[in-house]
Amino acid sequence: MPMIEKYKRRKVLKMNALKIKYLLIALCLLWVTGLHAQTFTNPLLPSGADPYSYYKDGYYYYTHTTGNRVDLWKTKTLDGLKDAERKTIWHAPVGTMYSKEIWAPEVMFLRGKWYTYFAADDGKNNNHRMYVLENASADPMKGEWIFKGKITDPTDKWAIDGDVIDFKGQLYMIWSGWEGDENGKQEIFIAKLKNPWTVAGKRVKISTPKFSWEKIGDLGGGAHVDVNEGPQFLPHGDKIFIIYSASGCWTDFYALGMLSASAKSNLLDPASWTKSDQPVFQQSPKDGVYAPGHNSFFKSPDGKEDWILYHANDKPGQGCGGFRSPRAQKFNWNTDGTPNFGTPLKAGLSITSPANRNKK
Repeated sequence: MPMIEKYKRRKVLKMNALKIKYLLIALCLLWVTGLHAQTFTNPLLPSGADPYSYYKDGYYYYTHTTGNRVDLWKTKTLDGLKDAERKTIWHAPVGTMYSKEIWAPEVMFLRGKWYTYFAADDGKNNNHRMYVLENASADPMKGEWIFKGKITDPTDKWAIDGDVIDFKGQLYMIWSGWEGDENGKQEIFIAKLKNPWTVAGKRVKISTPKFSWEKIGDLGGGAHVDVNEGPQFLPHGDKIFIIYSASGCWTDFYALGMLSASAKSNLLDPASWTKSDQPVFQQSPKDGVYAPGHNSFFKSPDGKEDWILYHANDKPGQGCGGFRSPRAQKFNWNTDGTPNFGTPLKAGLSITSPANRNKK
């Protein structure tokens, strides 16, 4: 081969090798950038009490207490929540028993339709009850949300913070309520549902404030409330848990407690439930996290990770107001099958986003 041809060939090979090198560098940079993009920091929003998230078909559907309406966010990633599509899916009408103090909405998909559960009153706390909305659209941001009415057991007592699960083909609802008609103690009740908007039968009390860490609730002037509220179902393996908030949200000692039952037991039998004697998630002053509570749960997009969503304050003494902000973190499981939530993570800490690997 003539020398000139060899030279040209060698030059082409060098150029190709250089192109491959730069291509590999570019791919590495994209990969590293992608890794950095797959993180987020708490809080997810500047404020937002009673956060709830439901993951379906590639999207997180998020909501929290707004007071006079129900707002819904739709986002593919947690870090995208700040810029997510947001829509008011229901405005409270004026002059009704459910026009004000709309608390702790939950938006979930049950038996082929979307449902929203929330508590509301007419401006008087004693009249708080729970209500249901329904939407037959595949996308809860679209279609029509229909007001189905009040959801209550025959006692029709004060009730907030409802959560619903379809467990082994049976719908159950849990909530925080009063035994009678006066404030002083919030307890946790459970009942079967006939359908997503109708209670079937009587309520059963499965938790009452028992331990000292559940009874921190002085309001001043001699007033005091013991609190069990914000219950959330958490099934896992052969057990089912209810994670609830204890003590007053106006205190820094607001924390999470846990009830446990066998998945084979009668969930309507109070004896089926065992209460943990210590909080399972509580304030971390060294990390600047106070009054963590009112949680919910969701899976990562690949279905392999468990995540807890909750609200908390950045400083002591901030109480139940607008300082509460939504936060999320992954949790694991102990060898005995119970959840291990660890401690609340410090605000601003870089956290790896929920895993989005393809399911196998």
